[in-house]
Amino acid sequence: MLKIKGLNVYYGVIHALKNINIEVNEGEIVTLIGANGAGKTSTLRAISGLIPIKSGEITFQGNHIEKLPGYKISGLGISHVPEGRRIFANMSVMENLELGAYLRKDKNNLQRDYDMVFDKFPRLKERIKQQAGTLSGGEQQMLAMGRALMIKPKILLMDEPSMGLAPIIVRDIFSIIQEINKSGTTVLLVEQNAHMALSIANKAYVIETGNIVLEGKSEELLNNDAIRSAYLGE
Repeated sequence: MLKIKGLNVYYGVIHALKNINIEVNEGEIVTLIGANGAGKTSTLRAISGLIPIKSGEITFQGNHIEKLPGYKISGLGISHVPEGRRIFANMSVMENLELGAYLRKDKNNLQRDYDMVFDKFPRLKERIKQQAGTLSGGEQQMLAMGRALMIKPKILLMDEPSMGLAPIIVRDIFSIIQEINKSGTTVLLVEQNAHMALSIANKAYVIETGNIVLEGKSEELLNNDAIRSAYLGE
């Protein structure tokens, strides 16, 4: 579904991504793990058209997207839940969800998808008129995910969904990611909580200083001594 080949990204003179190669097949959960500053967020931002790439190819369902603007990439069915949530704090929960559906052409089917979001995130329904900035961190993460789902994505890019959340909320969020995947949405997950990410993913890539240094099935990486030492604290 999504293929990245020889991707290079620079921030000024800093070479942030170095010949990155990643493949995500339809129906999978694929995770990209690594330390802070390794290049995880840059990879997702490059896919979404939020930062320019120096060289390389990004194809989605066989079509090149590396030169498209972000709104056109989103319109193809690539939805991005950014690091730090980035909800619209001064707008209500409902207004945030409506903005998620902004590019939708099938406006007649929106109610069904609002109902789907409220079914997955009942707390959002309870707070439908509340200003998004007054929600808890976990509720804001749910809203960011709900807003992304309103695009009706074919693939969901998730950047650090567990950041700053209590462990019990993290478990809820990861359970919902699995539900979203089982309902037919492919997921590319960037996450510092390597154990949680590997426990739900089919396949994983390890990125260090802009390089993919390891890839494989998640269960293989969970049992890899080097990964256990570096990322799982074992």
